[in-house]
Amino acid sequence: MMPKFSWKSVSFIFFVFTCLVSCGKADKLEAEISKVNTDIELERFDSLFAAVTPQGLPDLKAKYPFMFSDKYPDAFWLDKKEDTLQIQLFNEVSKTFDDSEALERELEDLFNHLSYYFHEFNPPRIITVTNDVDYRNRVIVTDTIAVIALDTYLGSEHEFYGAIPKYIRAGLTKEQIVVDLATEYGEKYIFQPQRKTLLDEMIYFGKLLYFKDLIIPFKSEAERIGYTASELDWARANEEYIWRFFVERELLYSNDVKLPRRFINPAPFSKFYLEDIDAESPGRIGQYMGWQIVRAFMNNNDVSLKEMLTADTQEIFNKSKFKPRK
Repeated sequence: MMPKFSWKSVSFIFFVFTCLVSCGKADKLEAEISKVNTDIELERFDSLFAAVTPQGLPDLKAKYPFMFSDKYPDAFWLDKKEDTLQIQLFNEVSKTFDDSEALERELEDLFNHLSYYFHEFNPPRIITVTNDVDYRNRVIVTDTIAVIALDTYLGSEHEFYGAIPKYIRAGLTKEQIVVDLATEYGEKYIFQPQRKTLLDEMIYFGKLLYFKDLIIPFKSEAERIGYTASELDWARANEEYIWRFFVERELLYSNDVKLPRRFINPAPFSKFYLEDIDAESPGRIGQYMGWQIVRAFMNNNDVSLKEMLTADTQEIFNKSKFKPRK
């Protein structure tokens, strides 16, 4: 007897075949990107400053003039170098970043992808510093320089971070350095003429997260959005409910200034004002939903990354044919 095949069996076989084809294409693309072969070297200004002598300070200032304000004399910098807090910061950074080889590999991978998708991109100098644990300025990017404050990536449970809210501390790990750099570069490439409505904000951050899908595919989805694995699972499991909430309450085209604080901005949880949901939800759920809309747009349209980054909100939304997971 011939074996019987159900439609479920056929669908499963098609799904497996599609996955294999997609994986093959992704592997081929990554092999092509690796040929870019960016070579970078971390410039450990933090170490150089910690070891500088009065005799060596002029040379250090000549090499890194942008790190020294003319307002202060040499004595100021030498006193700062000997400050107890600075010594403690340096010691902790030295312990966490005693071997920077893994970080260098990730940075090279990041720049390979940026150079592949944006031919005009030139890899910058990478300079590491300490900045008195100013976690709001963990990385700074210009056309020629990227500055990384290593003392803001010592680990979410580090003693230096005791006064920082837990949802922010979660991102103060060395694994997030490349993610934060990718975010900074994404913001430079995105063009969006207005961000007035909740949907505008959702699409803006959806663009940014899709940019990171392509630029740092070696990072997990959870790392790209800054969620834990369980937070990402919650968002996926509740897509349909979240979408229905936004649509039924007519929030998408609302320009209520409170909405970004509820669903877009960093926070310990999203604010549906429903006790059970708020207690379980991760913050920035609007960013997550925007990500899924932009992914649907890219899957359903023949559009380049650059074209997507400059497309307007309504075009992306209309052409996405977005349907939430059920």
